[in-house]
Amino acid sequence: MKTFTPRAVGPDALAALRSVDDAGRACVPYVAPEGGEPLRCCLRGARAGERIALVSYAPLRRWAAATGARPGAYDEVGPVFVHAEACAGPEPAEGYPFERPGALRTVRRYSADGRIVGGRLVELPGLDEAFAEAFADPEVALVHVRAVEYGCFHFEVRRP
Repeated sequence: MKTFTPRAVGPDALAALRSVDDAGRACVPYVAPEGGEPLRCCLRGARAGERIALVSYAPLRRWAAATGARPGAYDEVGPVFVHAEACAGPEPAEGYPFERPGALRTVRRYSADGRIVGGRLVELPGLDEAFAEAFADPEVALVHVRAVEYGCFHFEVRRP
């Protein structure tokens, strides 16, 4: 069951990332040979033959600019896959993106000023419980879901 709304990387950020990523490097598209790469623009796996790119993304940066938060050192940059060209964005889905039973995720909590205020290791499924627990704390403004294996950002959930 999905109670909370996962947020993909937004269209304005994607437009910028498809030119120069958050680490200052040019986007270098390629064709997905087999598919399966977790696309953060539409929150699904890539299909074989799609043009995609691996770019560096700072998930707190644009949220912080819009809200006035000052995440300081928590404004980290990491790799994400995106379509090389604009896509339609996420399609409605029953479950959470990239939710393979038994996979491990970190649910990292952030305060309104952009500081980490806790986190939780989750074995999938189990994100709904982790989100409910996170947002029961009034200090939590948003959470990031990250892969444990690679540490990369998967998606964001904001306070309902």
